[in-house]
Amino acid sequence: FTISGASDAWCKPSRYINLFQAYLVVAILGFALLFGLASVNPYFAIDLSVTRGVQRLDAAWFTPAMAAISWPGFGPQAVVLAALVCLALFAVKLRWEAVCAGVFAALGVSGVGTGLKFIVHRPRPTADLVSVIEQLDSYSFPSGHVLFYTAFFGFLFYLAYTLLKRSWPRTVLLSLLGLLIALVGVSRIALGQHWFSDVLGAYLLGSVWLALTVRVYQWGKDRFFVRPR
Repeated sequence: FTISGASDAWCKPSRYINLFQAYLVVAILGFALLFGLASVNPYFAIDLSVTRGVQRLDAAWFTPAMAAISWPGFGPQAVVLAALVCLALFAVKLRWEAVCAGVFAALGVSGVGTGLKFIVHRPRPTADLVSVIEQLDSYSFPSGHVLFYTAFFGFLFYLAYTLLKRSWPRTVLLSLLGLLIALVGVSRIALGQHWFSDVLGAYLLGSVWLALTVRVYQWGKDRFFVRPR
């Protein structure tokens, strides 16, 4: 599909739209391949290599920093965070934005991720293979944290980029959201709670879900809501 009608940032020459659409196709195919492989392989050689490489970073600040980045993605704080953000959007009369953020970006991607975990039944990393900060009892593929951060924080990034005027607070907000999305995958590997392939698959699926959320948002905004200033 073609994304249109949001801002000048999305009205680039057609080659950029074509590249974006090509990425979506590659992301869908890549996730489908990982989904199939993860269903029959508890982990891959590259998973062990990447995890052990990341965990060689033994700076005193590294593990606490990774734990802090992962913390907002656990329940109940993820639910509370999403609810507070949606309430804040409602408070400033961005009702459709709140619905899309809460229903599509947060609940939608979390539901899809949970369903896929039960289908794949992939075990999490174990302490006999890598260092595990805390053993979790849920399934591993795809990473729920990465899905949530990519879809939910990614949608907030999109809203901030398209609705806010250029300013240093906007730049700070975009930088914070971008760092959370980029580093959550590293944090899940560093803490020994996901394999690299879990994280990669979640980034691929999360980016596709983000694109779908943006499309639903634009479709509804154009038809049922007056554009905010």
